[in-house]
Order: sequence, then C-alpha cells, then structure tokens
Amino acid sequence: MSGQAILEARDLYKSFGSVSVTRDVTMKLKRGERRALIGPNGAGKTTLVNLLAGRLKPTSGSIMLNGHDVTSMGESTRSRRGLGRTFQITSLFPALTAHRNVFLAVAQHCGIGARLFRCASAYAEQHEEADQLLARVGLSGVSDVPVQRLPYGQQRLLEIAVTLALKPQVLLLDEPAAGIPTSERDIILDIIDSLPEHIAVLLIDHDMDLVFRFAQRITVLVQGATLVEGTPDEIAKDPDVRRVYLGER
Repeated sequence: MSGQAILEARDLYKSFGSVSVTRDVTMKLKRGERRALIGPNGAGKTTLVNLLAGRLKPTSGSIMLNGHDVTSMGESTRSRRGLGRTFQITSLFPALTAHRNVFLAVAQHCGIGARLFRCASAYAEQHEEADQLLARVGLSGVSDVPVQRLPYGQQRLLEIAVTLALKPQVLLLDEPAAGIPTSERDIILDIIDSLPEHIAVLLIDHDMDLVFRFAQRITVLVQGATLVEGTPDEIAKDPDVRRVYLGER
C-alpha cells in the first residue's frame, strides 16, 4: 500500500439548516488501502459517503481525488476521474440482462454509449470485457438472466461488476452485504478480497465480522464526527468505541 492519498477529505462540514450532520471530518484513503467506516445508526456515515461521491456538496471543507480538488464536481465527473460507488439499494436496470448491465457500463467508460443502438453487435471487445467482469464476481452462469429475476445477493455482486467496469481507482462500497443471508456473505467478502490491489476501497457496513475481516484500518464516526481511527485490533480494544458502538463484542 502506497503512502500517497488517493482520496482525501479535509475538514468536511455539512449542515441541513440548523442541524449539523457531518462535523469537520478529515480522512485520508491511501492508494490500494482497505478501510472500513463504521458507527451507530445516525452517525452520518451515508452523508459522508454522499459528500465523498459528489451526491451532496459540503457546507465547508474540501475533497481531493488523486491530487485534484473535486469539491465542486458532481457524481458523474468524479466517476470519470476514478471514483466508483455501490449503493445500499442496487441501482441496476432490472429489465436488462446481467451481461447487458455490465456491457453498458463498459461502453460508457469507453465513450461509445451514444452509438450503441446503431450497431450494438459490433463491439466484440466490450462484450468480452463484460463477460470477464461477470466471471470475476462469479456470475458467468447468469449472464443472460434479467436482473429482476436474480436473487438479491447476485444483484449486489452484479452492481460491483458494473462499478468495476468504470475502472475506478477508489471504490466506495455502501453496505454491500445488506439484505444478504449470513450464509452468503463470505461470497461478498471473497469478491472484495479479489479486487485489484491498486484500487482503494472504503467499506461502510454494520456487519462487524465482515468489517474486521476486511479492513486494514477502521474509522469510527459518531454524531457526524470522527471518534477514532486505527487498526482493527486498536478499534476492538478502544474503550470509547466499546462504549458507544461495539458494546462487549
């Protein structure tokens, strides 16, 4: 893991009227790092991720992506600059097949989306890349199945494949295991573990088994502010984290 920060939040503050939701959060995500963001319900995790992704603009503070200030840029611009995100609820095209969903993302990254419907069958290279991405997340066998017929766990895996098609340098995984039976969560973790080493990953999840198996470092958010950050061992032993979040687990 390189020491260079690929994504950096500097004194991020976000308020809605008189309510402060994110309070002066500073965080650096290094290239290739595996980090988890945890905290109790209402801690402001989703708001922070929305700020990082460009869905929300901060009241104050700044966001740097690969050395460039992207604070004023929206989601689509940040995506083109290498920031990918999955959601708590999948954001796929339900009537299209798994392959088509990934192919469209590949085409978008290649800049050929506007020409697809004139000659879709001509893009053999993009179809092959879509097949490779489906194989990476273990979905080759359902390539031709419409998304709406896929089990929820497979939809989450498909969303990861779609995000990887955009060639992210940073990947924000917003509760990738949400709604998935415990017996299938190891599949999600195996896929995350197999991601290219150069991609920095920020995982947001309530599943502490998943978090502690995945993360090299953990940031704990409480009431919109950073309580503490450290290695999984340091977080597990921290008395303040136990008091406000982990309990005696």
